[in-house]
Amino acid sequence: MADLIRMRRDYDDSGFGEEGLAATWVEQFDRWFADAVAAELPEPNAMVVATADADGMPDARVVLMKGYDVDGFVFGTNYASAKAAQLAVNPRAALVFPWHAQQRQVRVAGAVERIGPTASDLLWDPRPRGSQLAAAASIQSTVVESRELLRTRVTELDAQTPPGQLPRPENWGGYRVLPERVEFWQGGHDRLHDRLVFVRDDEEGGGWVVQRLAP
Repeated sequence: MADLIRMRRDYDDSGFGEEGLAATWVEQFDRWFADAVAAELPEPNAMVVATADADGMPDARVVLMKGYDVDGFVFGTNYASAKAAQLAVNPRAALVFPWHAQQRQVRVAGAVERIGPTASDLLWDPRPRGSQLAAAASIQSTVVESRELLRTRVTELDAQTPPGQLPRPENWGGYRVLPERVEFWQGGHDRLHDRLVFVRDDEEGGGWVVQRLAP
């Protein structure tokens, strides 16, 4: 077994100061996301989505971000899924973009809302038919007897529908996480990390303030 107590990697001492921070969180995210894409990180749009149920029990999983702008971050899912049930009773979430190869992470927290049917169509329509079949045939997060049963459902749905793209199921759509905090974390030498966070200040008309957090 590896010695986990001593398993660590020191980070570069590149530093990330306020003078290098963009004026807005979305501009800063643009920069870091472009860096992750240019570095050819595997699935740079993969993010951890953490939710909690009515009792406060946390749950987390990795999904793919399918869009972002000044209003927030968008992802798609089955509205019958566990995350959807949790968001129905506790419409708040936290996100993490774990760009370890660049010694960076972006952390987001905020309220969550469903996006409309037209915007959900824009998430659904570009998916390959096979992906659409799998999403439509699977009742996400429910118990199934076997993988063979899932394959049978997909095969049957494929045979029952005409060639080409499938219409979006009514129980599939998108969510938008509306940021209240966006933290940009840069690893530092000897664990002296840089943490700069944009915090929405509702008392200032919905503006943003920047804070530095201790590592």
